[in-house]
Amino acid sequence: MEEKAISKAKHRKHGKTKLAPFGEFGRLEVAIMGTPCGNIKQLANEVINTLPYKMAYVDADHQSGEKDKPIHLDKNSHLVYTDKISHQRIDYSNELLGKFQRKALFNEFELVIVNGNHFKAQKQILVIDPKKDLKKKLDRINDVVAIILKDTNEIPDFLKENLSVENIPVVSWGENDKMYQIISGVVQENIAPIKGLVLTGGKSTRMGRDKSEMVYHDKPQKDHIYEMMEGLGPETYLSCRPDQAAEWGNDYRVIPDSFDQLGPFGGILSAFREHPDSAWLVAACDLPLIHAGSLQKLIDQRDTGSIATAYHNVTTGFPEPLITLWEPRAYSVMLHFLGLGYSCPRKVLINSNAHIIEPGDQDILRNANNPEEYEKIMAQLQGS
Repeated sequence: MEEKAISKAKHRKHGKTKLAPFGEFGRLEVAIMGTPCGNIKQLANEVINTLPYKMAYVDADHQSGEKDKPIHLDKNSHLVYTDKISHQRIDYSNELLGKFQRKALFNEFELVIVNGNHFKAQKQILVIDPKKDLKKKLDRINDVVAIILKDTNEIPDFLKENLSVENIPVVSWGENDKMYQIISGVVQENIAPIKGLVLTGGKSTRMGRDKSEMVYHDKPQKDHIYEMMEGLGPETYLSCRPDQAAEWGNDYRVIPDSFDQLGPFGGILSAFREHPDSAWLVAACDLPLIHAGSLQKLIDQRDTGSIATAYHNVTTGFPEPLITLWEPRAYSVMLHFLGLGYSCPRKVLINSNAHIIEPGDQDILRNANNPEEYEKIMAQLQGS
């Protein structure tokens, strides 16, 4: 029997999903190109050692060849991990580290600086240097954030014909402070917008009634938190079961669970599935003592270089995942944990690069999951 030929046509994706905003490597890439590689490495090193962001660097080395290859990276071994004490090193075979695996590897970083002489990137810094001809790399130039003049005062005519150079900042080589400002501006422009998510979808088995409809502050708790979040600015949604979405959809923005039977973990993943390029300010309906100030503090102390900004719960000794600001990079991290069999958002925070802050008032982290806890919190509210 003849084997069917594998089609080389472009594979069509299945299912309704939105692509996360990745380039060749990371969520935000800037290539430096147009000057010898030694100059690119020098400038990249100065940027990395000066700016406060979590960064990565991408380059190629065509000189070392096989001599730098670990002896165990051969035949049946496709990965070698080495603890170098001062740092850790991972060597992959070419077969193992494809473009999708690279994106997972660089997901953690706010900015990836790329040697544009070897690789393309989302954005470019062009160095006009007589020693290097940019004309051969026009196909890699599509979003220029700066032009650096090195040993020349002229921008070549072919660039003027292909770019709106009058709208691009131009600096001289060595004016690093200006370059730092330009790159910082690019990073700041790329910070994800915040949306609000009120977790309402639990079955409230222990409470015996729908926790999202319970009244602590003169209105159902879902309405209280929804309006509180909207008042802070973020476009806000109710995370809910499909049956709740059908009931509430005309009065609220809703995101029905598309990850079934996963509790809050599934609600957060469902929100990222709808808007993977947004950060999500999450609050659960069973935290009746949270207030606008506690949500605003997460926004004010947000660390965009982490996967999330969360409060430290002194009672449990762990971060509290259900009043947390989750960054877009958390989406793939949570999916990775789910693939390993874990569906606890707290475990993700504990074992990832999360920014943990103190709430000041620990009461905002008190749960009301059963009638006894409800009565205690109501007594506290009525006595205050």
